[in-house]
Amino acid sequence: MFNWFRKKQENLVFEDNASAFAHACSIGYTPLIGGLVPALVEEDAGLGRDGEHSFLISIAGPKGAMKLWSCTLKESKSYPKEGDFVGFRIVTIAPDVPEPGNLIGYIACRLQPVLVPGKGWAMAVSYTPDNIKPAIRLG
Repeated sequence: MFNWFRKKQENLVFEDNASAFAHACSIGYTPLIGGLVPALVEEDAGLGRDGEHSFLISIAGPKGAMKLWSCTLKESKSYPKEGDFVGFRIVTIAPDVPEPGNLIGYIACRLQPVLVPGKGWAMAVSYTPDNIKPAIRLG
């Protein structure tokens, strides 16, 4: 009724970012607009002409890891480095582009290698600028 008698589940703590990402891949995330998908930073491509910082990342997709290019937004105060476990925020899914290039979004945060049961991955640092308002989901 109120889950009073349910045993509290412990957080899953991983020894490093790579093992946390491997576990995320085994879960198999479904890309959804507004969703935050775990990813691993593979390569730093530097600063773009519009002020965004670009990266090659591997995201945890429905059938395992998928590589794609992404970035932090230009107003971001910091950015990840190679090997970081991050959250990729999906803004839209382009129906006329093949996977994984159809996932349009940005690197929103750095994640801790800690999975909290019923809540998801623990966030370490936000890369989302203050002028970006979080979406409110009802129901």
